[in-house]
Amino acid sequence: MSDIIRLEEKIAHLTRMVEELSDVVAKQQVDLDLAKRRIGMLLEREAQREMDGESMIPLADQRPPHW
Repeated sequence: MSDIIRLEEKIAHLTRMVEELSDVVAKQQVDLDLAKRRIGMLLEREAQREMDGESMIPLADQRPPHW
């Protein structure tokens, strides 16, 4: 087998590998964007919950009703 054919095969394999890795990275970016969006929503929800409940005593600090 000539050196040129061997090099062409190697280039073909490397090209396929690069394309597969590119697909993986693109999917990971979509997953990261979704996770960031969800974390942002959770942080906003918790901030709103804290603002709404400022005057309330947290349940952990209340005495049970049987005391």
